[in-house]
Amino acid sequence: MKPNQIILLIALAFSAVSTVNAQDKIFPKKDDVILCKIKEIGLEEVKYLISEYSDEVLFALAKDDIEKIVFENGKEMTFENSLINPANYLDNRKNALKVEFLSPLTGNTTFGYERSLKPGRSIEGEIGIIGLGIDPAYENPGGVFFRFGYKFIKSPDFYLRGMRYAHLLKGSYIKPMITLGFFSRKQDYYYKYWDDNGSYDYYYGNGKKESTVSGAIQLILGKQWIVDNVFLIDLFGGIGYGFSNNYNGSNYYYSHTVMDQDFPLSVSAGLKMGFLW
Repeated sequence: MKPNQIILLIALAFSAVSTVNAQDKIFPKKDDVILCKIKEIGLEEVKYLISEYSDEVLFALAKDDIEKIVFENGKEMTFENSLINPANYLDNRKNALKVEFLSPLTGNTTFGYERSLKPGRSIEGEIGIIGLGIDPAYENPGGVFFRFGYKFIKSPDFYLRGMRYAHLLKGSYIKPMITLGFFSRKQDYYYKYWDDNGSYDYYYGNGKKESTVSGAIQLILGKQWIVDNVFLIDLFGGIGYGFSNNYNGSNYYYSHTVMDQDFPLSVSAGLKMGFLW
């Protein structure tokens, strides 16, 4: 083979390699890399040509199925699922101040703050001021409790292309929550003694104030509605374990109720209202 023929073959080989390397690359989330020529990047899909086929055959791939694109000039473009893409929620207000609407009827007033972390996730903290409310049992309570939870907002049961949350803080949710309270209140005492006719309870009446430390670990189920990106309603109920250092008085601990010392099942429920900013 003549030297000029060898040089020509080498040049053709380099040209072929350069042509292959110069192609755009699509990296799907599940399949192998696609070597192609990108023709269009739309709102929902990417259209491209493959050299092995006619230029009249235009292929398409949903953007939600693509991890990234590397163009022939080396620049990259990444994609996120529209449901969890933060860019789709830039107009959503991510902070909320709440008040437990009926809490004053049970001897306390509870305020809360919720912050969206990302689509489908938020954190929530609450403070309850014990004694700021109606005192039907004349226990003269005073104290405070704190609650903290991490909220998982339910995603759709099935996904359609382009689907997203109606609002970052809207929807059914599940929230593991920890509660810790410190308060004092007057407590009633019952004394039992025997007489000639048998035993009976002797009611002593309101005793002195006693300090109580209470807590609970609960799983909260609820649903939150958002109105016009401004107002919210949050309905919830919870169940879990409760504890206290004082079981002489009521089983109600303002943040939750415990069934019994021997059966420390705790329950809670409420209705919150609030505003977003």
